[in-house]
Amino acid sequence: MGAAAPEPPLGKEKGITMELGLIGLGRMGANMSIRLLQGGHRVVVYNRTVEKALELANTHGAVAAHSLEELVQALTPPRIVWLMLPAGAATDEYLAAVVPLLAPGDIVVDGANNNYKVSIAHAEQLAAMGLRFLDAGVSGGIWGLQVGYCTMVGGDADTFAHIEPLLKTLAPPDGYLHCGPAGAGHFVKMIHNGIEYGMMQAYAEGFEIMERSRYDLDLQKISHLWNQGSVVRSWLLELAERAFSDDAHLDQIRGYVQDSGEGRWTVQEALDLDVPAPVITLSLQTRFRSRQDDSFSAKVLAALRNQFGGHAVKKVEE
Repeated sequence: MGAAAPEPPLGKEKGITMELGLIGLGRMGANMSIRLLQGGHRVVVYNRTVEKALELANTHGAVAAHSLEELVQALTPPRIVWLMLPAGAATDEYLAAVVPLLAPGDIVVDGANNNYKVSIAHAEQLAAMGLRFLDAGVSGGIWGLQVGYCTMVGGDADTFAHIEPLLKTLAPPDGYLHCGPAGAGHFVKMIHNGIEYGMMQAYAEGFEIMERSRYDLDLQKISHLWNQGSVVRSWLLELAERAFSDDAHLDQIRGYVQDSGEGRWTVQEALDLDVPAPVITLSLQTRFRSRQDDSFSAKVLAALRNQFGGHAVKKVEE
């Protein structure tokens, strides 16, 4: 994949320019802001470290806010405030801080990988204040600026329709969906990530078998080969090819694999619904095992997470 920025997916010439405030300029939030700006939208950005907001203002034309109050004041009602923060405490903290600054009819979008039950509760809390809430599961990782963000949205259909021009800019063609009422977006994203666990684990195990075999196999070339019409071709294999190109035997990566919660929630949902999900469950358990010893399959998992999402890897010397 090249490094060139994409052509604006939508812009002023199509008459759909909107504005929003975006809180959180990490790996996802900053690039989402850039893609929206390239699409002709007005984006007011805030980050705890104000330098990130100022950089986006200076290099891409965002409006930098030095405080949440300044962000809200810079928006025209009905305001759209999109939180792109880590799930859990960080999202709760900023939600509690920004809600009192908003007015009835304003819209809050939670783009974190929050538990869908938490999102249902947030929707109810904000509705009692006259505010509208959408939960948005966003997939695209560090490549989203270039290829777009697949976005799964839950909440009121009218509110979804109101922000749809933003989603058209963020997503690739056919890359966003109103999944259902409050919580549905984060629920679908949770299952998406659970499936991702199983797919990654299958690749990791296959590569370990090849690595340990009697043959001196070139795993980078095999990754590339399998993407040429093979039934197992995928973007994950493209990322595996990149990882093996950087480090043919992943000697510099520890096989230590974290999980961010969605796999656990998917397994728990399967238990609650009496749905057998052995592949996803075992892939989660394998991540737990990776923290107790080192294995090549765990190295593959760590490398893939780094390639698609920019997640940190633990180096051998650590």
